[in-house]
Amino acid sequence: MAGNSDGDVDGKPTPLNHKLTNCHSEPFLIGVSGGTASGKSSFCLKLVQLLRQSKMECHQKQLVILSQDNFYRVLTSEQKIEALKGQFNFHHPDAFDNELILNTLKEITKGQTVQIPVYDFVSHSRKEETVTVYPAEVVLFEGSLAFYSQEVRDLFHLKIFLDSDADTRLSRIVLRDISEKGQDLEEILSQYVMFTKRAFEEFCLSTKKYADVIIPRAVDNPVAINLIMQHIQNILNGGLSKQKTNGYLNSYMAECKDQPSESSLWLH
Repeated sequence: MAGNSDGDVDGKPTPLNHKLTNCHSEPFLIGVSGGTASGKSSFCLKLVQLLRQSKMECHQKQLVILSQDNFYRVLTSEQKIEALKGQFNFHHPDAFDNELILNTLKEITKGQTVQIPVYDFVSHSRKEETVTVYPAEVVLFEGSLAFYSQEVRDLFHLKIFLDSDADTRLSRIVLRDISEKGQDLEEILSQYVMFTKRAFEEFCLSTKKYADVIIPRAVDNPVAINLIMQHIQNILNGGLSKQKTNGYLNSYMAECKDQPSESSLWLH
């Protein structure tokens, strides 16, 4: 969820971050994609933890997380009935408010404070309160379809794809949905075959080619996490600008042999 915080119970926005020390700096946007339950949220949270941002006061944070899951569209009455029956496809690109995602990220690149919607996955509707995200040095945007829209994709200075085994992702989905949503196994497997698996193959996997970095095993890949963490630390320290990112990554790519893609760096 966005910035790992909810709005106030009064419906007022909850501050997540302070304004940039240098108000003229453009935030560094990192897109994190991968299949459902590939470990995107855990990966981002691990980076925040390693960079010692999780326990910082709001006015000290330099790194925040936004989730695509916050940007589901407001459903019609008919769609909400389908959702309650488990018959609405939340994995399709049209399930998201893509215009709001684009406009929000554009505002972030301008160093603006933005309001992030909060989605209720029980009632399948947006809550009245929002989450306020103040300008940060680095912004992580995670979502299975983060790279699907070219307009959104082109805003990211760095694109990371988490490449996780299908069986691993399915097992995580089963455990998560039983625990968090109270669904039974039959319902979970039915939705996986009908929506999740198809959407991954049709909409998510095809965007893997746009990634600058491809990471297998997500949080279970400490070497890759430490490399990305150091990359972000360099940005926060002012030692690496977005203009230098491609050269920074290419220096690692030049050392990699037998990689499946010429345009992406695989971190095994």
